[in-house]
Amino acid sequence: MKNIKVFGLNSSKAFAESVCDYLDVPLSAHTEKYFPDKEPYIKSDTNVRGSDVYIIQSLYSDDNESVNDKFIKICFFIGSLRDASADRITLVAPYLSFQRSDRKTESRAGITTKYMPMMLESVGLDRILSMDVHNLSAFQTGFRIPTDHLEAKNLTVDYISKQIKDCHEDISVLSPDSGGTGRAERFRKALATKLNRKVGLVHLDKIREGSIVHGTTISDDVKGKLVIAVDDMIASGSTLAKCEEAANKAGGILWAACATHGLMVGEVNSFLSKLNRVIISDTIMQTRLSDEIKEKTTILSTSKLFARAIRRIHEDGGSISDLLR
Repeated sequence: MKNIKVFGLNSSKAFAESVCDYLDVPLSAHTEKYFPDKEPYIKSDTNVRGSDVYIIQSLYSDDNESVNDKFIKICFFIGSLRDASADRITLVAPYLSFQRSDRKTESRAGITTKYMPMMLESVGLDRILSMDVHNLSAFQTGFRIPTDHLEAKNLTVDYISKQIKDCHEDISVLSPDSGGTGRAERFRKALATKLNRKVGLVHLDKIREGSIVHGTTISDDVKGKLVIAVDDMIASGSTLAKCEEAANKAGGILWAACATHGLMVGEVNSFLSKLNRVIISDTIMQTRLSDEIKEKTTILSTSKLFARAIRRIHEDGGSISDLLR
């Protein structure tokens, strides 16, 4: 591949190296550090003049940096690459934060899916590539630059289908809430096609008082069925614990909880201990899981899928949507 530069910022360096292996290009060198007062400093150590540049960085908080630290560094890096005469700059964010506040839910509330694109575009970003964002419509309309979006659905379906291909129980896909039924339906359809058998779709009906969920029931019959819960992310895991509780109460078996992004915060190890198995992708590096939870967690690699998307963008050689089929 000619005239391409790929950077992997520090917390996503291992992921970027894997992407570069599939692309058969070297990872471009850069300097990334903090001054003693924690002010960030970042610059390319590679000539990027006239190059098609890709910055790989998942945006999430970890034990070393907050999501805010990572975001401001990305902004500074994009600006420096623009000043260094890069031809095109694409941010590759396997997990993209600031996507939850996608509408005004109360008076004077902010809309971060609107403000975050403004900041990235103002420093010179030309394109963004991400995976399973929280609200796809908000992601696509929030940016004025081209957006590309990948899904981990087929990777997860391929893995699950191999594990349950010989099971005789009926299967239902469970959405943790009614708002996620579109995502769950796409997953259900792909799984049914892969297994060549009927797969049902259900969702949780939550009983709320304020912000507290007191109880849940499943929208349809799952008695005697294998239930697969599907969501875009796992934060504390409390919602998935509710899924397990509701499935058991309804006479079903929560075979697995699946999500693309494993944020894993708060009392996640306690909540996930109630589940049989957890399936996530590698968009976020896992450092907070206990040994018990690690044993029941499968982490699927997405680096090859991102490499294929980058190649298509760089070579203008095919539709990204073809990768989702």
